[in-house]
Amino acid sequence: MFSRWTALDGDEVLRHFETLPGAGLSEEEAEKRRRRWGKNILAAPSRLSLPLLFLNQFRDFMVLVLLGATLLAALLGEISDALTILIIVLLNAVLGLIQEYRAERSLEALKKLAAPKARVRRDGAVKEVAAEGVVPGDLVYLQAGDRICADLRLLETQGLTVNEAPLTGESAAILKSSAPLTAPAASPGDADNMAFSGTEVLAGRGRGLAVATGMETEIGRIAHLIKEAERSVTPLQARLGRLGQVLVWACLGVCAAMTVFGMIRGEPPYAMLMAGISLAVAAIPEGLPAIVTISLALGVQRMIRRRAIVRRLPAVETLGSATVICSDKTGTLTENKMSVNRIFAGDSLYQFSEGRFQQKKGATGAAPRSSPPREGALHLSLFIAAQCNNAYRDGSTFRGDPTEAALLQAAAAAGFAPGAKPREQEYPFSSERKMMSVILQGRGRHRRQLLLKGAPEIVLERCLYYHSEKKGPIALTAAKRRELLAQLEIMAGLALRPLAVAYRELPERSSGRGDADREEAEAVEKELIWAGLFGLEDPPRPEALPAIRLCRRAGIKVVMITGDHRSTAEAIARRLEILRPGGKVLTGAELNSLDDRRLQKEIGRVQVFARVSPFHKLRIVRALKRRGEVVAMTGDGINDAPAVKESDIGIAMGRTGTDVTREAASLVLADDNFSTIVAAVEEGRTIYSNIRKFIRFMLGCNTGEVLTMILAVLCGLPLPLRPIQILWINLVTDGLPALALSADPPAEELMEQPPRRRGEGLFSRGLWGKLLLRGGLIGAVTIALFSLALAAGEPVIKARTIAFAALITCQLIYVYDCRSEEGAPQSRRRNLFLDGAVLSSVLLMMVVIYHPFLSIFFGTAVLTAGEWAVICAASLLPTLVDGVLALPGRLKRLSRQKRADDPTGAP
Repeated sequence: MFSRWTALDGDEVLRHFETLPGAGLSEEEAEKRRRRWGKNILAAPSRLSLPLLFLNQFRDFMVLVLLGATLLAALLGEISDALTILIIVLLNAVLGLIQEYRAERSLEALKKLAAPKARVRRDGAVKEVAAEGVVPGDLVYLQAGDRICADLRLLETQGLTVNEAPLTGESAAILKSSAPLTAPAASPGDADNMAFSGTEVLAGRGRGLAVATGMETEIGRIAHLIKEAERSVTPLQARLGRLGQVLVWACLGVCAAMTVFGMIRGEPPYAMLMAGISLAVAAIPEGLPAIVTISLALGVQRMIRRRAIVRRLPAVETLGSATVICSDKTGTLTENKMSVNRIFAGDSLYQFSEGRFQQKKGATGAAPRSSPPREGALHLSLFIAAQCNNAYRDGSTFRGDPTEAALLQAAAAAGFAPGAKPREQEYPFSSERKMMSVILQGRGRHRRQLLLKGAPEIVLERCLYYHSEKKGPIALTAAKRRELLAQLEIMAGLALRPLAVAYRELPERSSGRGDADREEAEAVEKELIWAGLFGLEDPPRPEALPAIRLCRRAGIKVVMITGDHRSTAEAIARRLEILRPGGKVLTGAELNSLDDRRLQKEIGRVQVFARVSPFHKLRIVRALKRRGEVVAMTGDGINDAPAVKESDIGIAMGRTGTDVTREAASLVLADDNFSTIVAAVEEGRTIYSNIRKFIRFMLGCNTGEVLTMILAVLCGLPLPLRPIQILWINLVTDGLPALALSADPPAEELMEQPPRRRGEGLFSRGLWGKLLLRGGLIGAVTIALFSLALAAGEPVIKARTIAFAALITCQLIYVYDCRSEEGAPQSRRRNLFLDGAVLSSVLLMMVVIYHPFLSIFFGTAVLTAGEWAVICAASLLPTLVDGVLALPGRLKRLSRQKRADDPTGAP
C-alpha cells in the first residue's frame, strides 16, 4: 500500500529498498528483482488459440452460404462438386488463419515498438530502459510529457506538476513535493509526495524511487488497464463487410433467376440447379473480408520498415486522404543537430567554428581575436549558457536537448562546465513562457543570481539594462534596443535560430518553498540585464526538399509550424520551397488578432506559422478541418497532444516526443523525419489502392462469369461451362492472382494523383463502371468464341473448352490491367508474386486441358495452336477498349504533374 511511504523520509525509503542514492541499482540486482516481482506490466487478456482462430474463419456470412452450397451439392449426389466447393472454403479459411495470425504478431510487434520508455539510474549512470523493465527500488527520473510507469516516492522535485485524472478523476494539475507528510496519506489524492503509475507529468522535473510496479501499483489494484496500441475494425473493413452481404444476396438472386429461366426454357432442372449453385459459388466474393486484413497487415509491416509505427489502424486509411501536412521545423524538416554559429555580445559579433571564437565586428576597432574569452560580455554570455543548462558532457559528446547541447559545447570551448555553482531553483522551459531560468546560490561576497535564456523578443521586453563590454550593466536605451532587434533580424535572415541570455542579481532569501511555481517565476524574471545573443544553426534535412516536392505533385499542401522567429522560419521555408510565391507567413501574435471566421478565410494562403504555441496549433487544425481539409499534424511536447488528437492523423515524434503525445497520436515516427511522413502517406495510398485493385479484379471477373452464363441462357445456347469448370475458374482466378494484388508495390503515378476526398466511397471515380464494363467485355468475348465454335460445327465439349480457356485468359490479362488505376499498361515496379501466381494459373489450366485423367474429370478437349492464337487475340480486345477509354484521364494527369513540377508556380 502506497500510504506507508508517504510519511517516511526519502532516506528511509532508500534504505528499505537497499538503493544507493548516487548509484541506483546494479543491472544484476535489477534482474534479480525482475525475476522476483515480474515485469512492470498490467495483466492482459489471453489470446485465442490457433484452433479457435481457425474456427472463427467459418463465422463469416459469405462462408456460411458456401457451406450451405456444399451441403446442397452433396445431397444432390454431386460429390465432386461438393468437394471442390469445400476445398475452396478450406483454402479460404487457412488463408484467413495465416493472415489473422500474422496480423496478431504484427500488432504485438507494434506494441513493443510503441511501448513507453523510462529513465532510471543503474550502476551509477542514467539509462533509458523499457518501462516494463522498471523494478521496485529503481531510481526513476521524470520530466514534462512523461507517462509515469510505476508508483514512485518522490525524492526531488523542480516545479513537478502531475495530471492524476486517470487515477483519481481530478482534472486539476497537482503540484508535487518531496517532503514527508505528517501522517500517512489516506488516498492517492492526498499523497503529494507520490507519483502514480499511469499519470502524466505536465511540467517540471523530478526524481523518485519505484515502490510498486505492475499489478501492485494503485492503477493495477483497481484493474484500470492502460490504453495501448488499439486493435479495431477500420471503417473500410466495416463497409466491405456490409458490401459482402449485399453482394451475396444479389448473387443468389441472379443465380436463382437464371436457374428458373433455364428450367422454363426446357433445360433439365437438375443441371440448371447445379449450374446455379456453381455460379453462386463463383460469384460470391468470399475473399473480400480477408483481403482488407491482408492489405492492412502487409502495409503496417512495410510502414515499420520505413520507420513509421501505426498505433491505430483507421489511420492507415486516412493517410491516403491527407490534403495538408502541418509539420514542425526543428528535427522534422531540419536535422536537429544544433551548433552555435554566431554570438553578439557587448558591441561585437563573434563567429564560432571548430571550438574557436572569431571576432567579426568591434566598436573599439580592436584586432579580431580567436582565443577563448576570459572576461567581458562574451565571457558572461557563455557562463550563463553553461549554467542555465541541463545538457551534460559524456566524454567528447554533449548530450541532452539539442539546443542546450549546442550552447554547452560553445561554453565548454571557453572552459565552462555546467553545475559549477549550486542551483537553488529552476524555472523550466515551456512553450508558453518560451524561456528557462535558474537561481544560483550565493556564496560569501557573491550574491544570488538569476540566469535566464529564451526567445530574444520576450527576453528583451523584460530587460531594463544592457551589459556593455567596458562599463558592465548600463541602461538599455531605445537605440540599443533597435540595434539588438536588427542583429536578431540579421541572424534570423541567415536561417539561424536566435536565443538570448540575460541575468540579474537577487537579494538574499529569508524563507520560501523548495518548489518553483509560475508566480515566483513572474516575480523574479524581470528587470533583467541583457548579456548576449546566440545564433544557432540547424540545417535542413537533405531528404526534406525531395519529399516536399513529392507532396506538391501528390496535391498535398505542406505547412511549417514553428516556435522560431518569423525571419528564421521564412528563410528555412523558402530554402525548402514550402513558402512559394503568393504564400503567407503568420505569427502567433497575428493569429491572436484573428477571430475564427477570419482565420478560416486566411488560412488557405498561409504556408508558415512562426512564433506559435501549442494552443495555436489546436486553432490551426480546427480551422483547416472546417475548410474540409484532411489534416496530418506533428507534435512532440505534452502541450501538442490536444492538437495531435484533434487532427485527422496525429503524428508523434518517436525520438523527442513525450509519452503523452505518442499515446494521443495515430502514427509515431521512429526517426522524427518529415520524409517518413510522406512515406507513410504513400503506404496509406498504396493500401487503399491495392484494395480497390482487388475489388476491381474480383468483381470484374465475377461479373464476367455471371454474364457468360446468363447470356448463354438468354440466347438459347447450351451452358458454356460445366459446374466444376466454373468452380475451377473461381479457384484459379480468384485465388493466387487476386491475393498477389494485395502485395502490389505502389504504382509510379500513385503520388502524382490528388488525395481522395473525405468520405469518398470505395467505388468512387467510376470503379463500378470500370468493373461492369470489363466484366461485360469478358462475358461477350467468351460467349462470342463459344458461339463461333458451335457455328463451326465443333462438338459442345470442344466449344466449352474454348470458352473455359478464353475466360481464364481474359481474367489473367485483366489482373495486370488492374495494377493501374487508369487501366493502361505503363512502366512500373515488377510484382514477382503476381507473375508467379499468373504462371501457376496458366500451368494449372494447361494441366486440366491436356492431362488425360483431369480432362475427362473436367470435361475438356485438346486445343490446337490455331485455336490458342484466336483465344489469345480475342482476350486482348477488352484491354484495348479500356486503354482507349482511359486515354483522356492519362493526359489530364500528365498536365497536372507538369504544373506541380514548376517551382515558380502559385501555391
